[in-house]
Amino acid sequence: MSTHRSAVELAYGALAAEDDGRVCRDIPDSACRAQPENFIRHAGALGLSKAADGLVDPKLVLSWLMTHIGAPSAMVGLLVPIREAGALLPQLFIAARIRSMARRKWAWVAAAAGQGAGAAIILLAALLLDGAAAGAGILIGLAVLALARSVASVAYKDVLGKTVDKGQRGTVTGTAGTWSAMVVIGFALVLILFSDARAGIVLGALALAAAGWVLAGGIFAGLVEEAGASEGGANGWRAALDNLRYLREDRQLARFTLARGLLTSTALAPPWLVVLASGDGGDALGGLGALVLASSLAALVSSYVWGRLADRSSRQVLMLTGVAGAASMVLTLGFAAAGLAATIWAMPLALFGLMVAHQGVRLGRSTYLVDMAPQDLRAVYTAIANTVIGVILLASGVSGAVAALFGAGTTLALFAVMAAGGAWVAYGLEELGDGRVS
Repeated sequence: MSTHRSAVELAYGALAAEDDGRVCRDIPDSACRAQPENFIRHAGALGLSKAADGLVDPKLVLSWLMTHIGAPSAMVGLLVPIREAGALLPQLFIAARIRSMARRKWAWVAAAAGQGAGAAIILLAALLLDGAAAGAGILIGLAVLALARSVASVAYKDVLGKTVDKGQRGTVTGTAGTWSAMVVIGFALVLILFSDARAGIVLGALALAAAGWVLAGGIFAGLVEEAGASEGGANGWRAALDNLRYLREDRQLARFTLARGLLTSTALAPPWLVVLASGDGGDALGGLGALVLASSLAALVSSYVWGRLADRSSRQVLMLTGVAGAASMVLTLGFAAAGLAATIWAMPLALFGLMVAHQGVRLGRSTYLVDMAPQDLRAVYTAIANTVIGVILLASGVSGAVAALFGAGTTLALFAVMAAGGAWVAYGLEELGDGRVS
């Protein structure tokens, strides 16, 4: 036991880099004493979940799988809306139920099992069915996965705020993002190197994702979480509508939600880079491998750095990533205008920059929300922001489809404007860190 504790504290000290002797600032003493082990459990469980996400990416992996099994193109078009809307829109309506739980880690554990079940359904549909029937099964599995993820998203930020002190939260999520990216990079390389066995590799990845989520739940179950306030645990539409008042009462929450909504452009833009890179006669399957690899490399080299910077000033991270995302999109348009879109280096370079920015957006927004929200309202604030973002994502998807009529370049230009606008809105947010990102 002492050897285990020493190893945990050694790993925690190396990752958290606490050399100033500070004490915990906004978690109880009991949680502070358990923080080293909780930190490692967060990094392990969240990393497994992120890795599984990369293996079951609906924009890339599942889109290819649906095409491979002969599902109708209309079903392929439903993948991203089901994934995004299913993960975000229900959150406002489940936050009160999660709040009624004294220890909310169990909600995340159950959600991890649910995501594993969703991945298993997708795998079984791909193995046992074909055509429209397989497509329907995959969509059902994805819906189960997305709904479970909505529970995990609400519960996680609340548990993170209770078990890891302010100043270490960005670091733990950044650590998880870094090592999980290495797993997905391995997946991308295997896809590229063994292209003839791509179908079997994708099916194996689905099985690994299902097992990964179950294991993540087991790791998370061991967190030391103090019982929290559980008043106001009524559930349903009334509680959800009542919670919307916080958007009106808390101007910072409203401004943060707007900034985050505009910064969703960094998530919506990558497919359009692939369109410009491949052209009408391009190899979509090759585009899949390039996007997975570029996204994973970006997460690997940037997650930990963005996490450390977010602990100093998550506001400035949101500003920087908005500017960086817009710059990457403008760079893409410049490459296309110069006739470089089909070269081996131009679009991967621009895509890498965009995915670095997107990784920063994800870490910055998560850290800012946890630090901004009152301790007893973290789950509610998370649900409000995520539900509104779900609506914005759907609206942005419609706008992107309309813009696509005028070409991928026009769509990217609109997303670049959104990213720059997100940086400007983030500039007006309250500074919650020490204001230093250097």
